[in-house]
Amino acid sequence: MTQRVYLMVLLLCVRLMCPLATGIFMDKLSSKKLCADDDCVYTISLARAEEDYNASDCRFINIKKGQLIYVYSKLVKEKDSGEFWAGSVYAEQYEDHMGTVGYFPSSLVSEQHVYQEANKTVPTT
Repeated sequence: MTQRVYLMVLLLCVRLMCPLATGIFMDKLSSKKLCADDDCVYTISLARAEEDYNASDCRFINIKKGQLIYVYSKLVKEKDSGEFWAGSVYAEQYEDHMGTVGYFPSSLVSEQHVYQEANKTVPTT
């Protein structure tokens, strides 16, 4: 009987660990992006959010109307996909989100200042 209990506990533990090992597959947003440099670390522009946006998954960031966003890359639009940019929010009132980089729809922001041209095409990973 004790062996049966140990076996059940072992099977339960293995079953609980399986989802952690497999992960969740997410569709790729684009195969290429435009950046100012090969590593996409330099700021392309500063944008202001024209509307609120709630992130749909962990690849995206929440933005609030009026918030400033540093833009680091712009995904190359493919087929029926939306047009997304990658950036991080900036403002003291959003301090808890500063430094978090993620995607957001480009249609919800307006570029305020262009620092440098995004002329490097880089494959996405």
